[in-house]
Amino acid sequence: MKKWLSVIILAMLVFSLAACGQKNDKASEEKKETKKTTEVFKIGAIPDQNAADLEKGMTAVAKYLSEKTGMKVEFVPSVDYAALVTGFQRGEIHMAWFGGLTSVQARNLVPDADSFAQRPRDAEFHSVFITQAGSGINTLKDLKGKSFTFGSESSTSGHLMPRYFLSEAGINPNTDFDGKPNFSGSHDTTYKLVESGAFKAGALNEAVWQVAVKEGKVDTNKVKVFYTTPAFFDYNWTMNSNVDDVFGKGAKKKVEDAILSITTDQKDITDFFQTDKFVETKNDNYQKIEKVAKELKIIK
Repeated sequence: MKKWLSVIILAMLVFSLAACGQKNDKASEEKKETKKTTEVFKIGAIPDQNAADLEKGMTAVAKYLSEKTGMKVEFVPSVDYAALVTGFQRGEIHMAWFGGLTSVQARNLVPDADSFAQRPRDAEFHSVFITQAGSGINTLKDLKGKSFTFGSESSTSGHLMPRYFLSEAGINPNTDFDGKPNFSGSHDTTYKLVESGAFKAGALNEAVWQVAVKEGKVDTNKVKVFYTTPAFFDYNWTMNSNVDDVFGKGAKKKVEDAILSITTDQKDITDFFQTDKFVETKNDNYQKIEKVAKELKIIK
């Protein structure tokens, strides 16, 4: 009798421990799911223009994504291009609006990241070279001996591609200008510097220039475009490789589908991005950007 009693007690103890283990596993799983659903999906953008305009446009994107995906989405401003790339590398930024060069830099640091969407115009983007009216500058060769400003050092349309086309025209920015070239930090600062006379010429994003002209932010009696570059791939949305791990399987596709579903019904977004929609792109489209950046020793 005592033997059977011992067996029953042992069986009850085993059952109790098993039940406790299942309860702990369930609690652990619930905790894991809670983490996924409460994590904030953080988006960023290169600070290539007026900070207030950028904040307004990207906050509109965050609000739209929240509504479409059910996730909590937040725009996180970056002090400069490098800070955004670093935040992306650390996994702190889950999706970013990059220029072609910064997307290449980010994907070199996060190899499984995916450049998945762009505006139609980004497949054939241009930079413009501007100068003061009456400067006598009409071609790239006329820039020899003149003061010049690029945008940010990490900008595709404000530095990388303008430098490339200068090189193609036989101009070495390090030796052929009046002093070393300046880096203004943003496209809107570039046209303001040329307009003020601080520099004789500069290069910037064609889209930013067009908006500045349309909205009367630049005096075209003082500043003119004298050269527009051939087309190249540029801006894009790039998704970090950690999204499904942090937010659960399918989160990446959910956000991508939301970006690609934007239309002119989301006027605050499409007006800011100067587009009527976003279209699919792929990492391979930016191979030329990477090649040029390596040739110019901007990236290794």
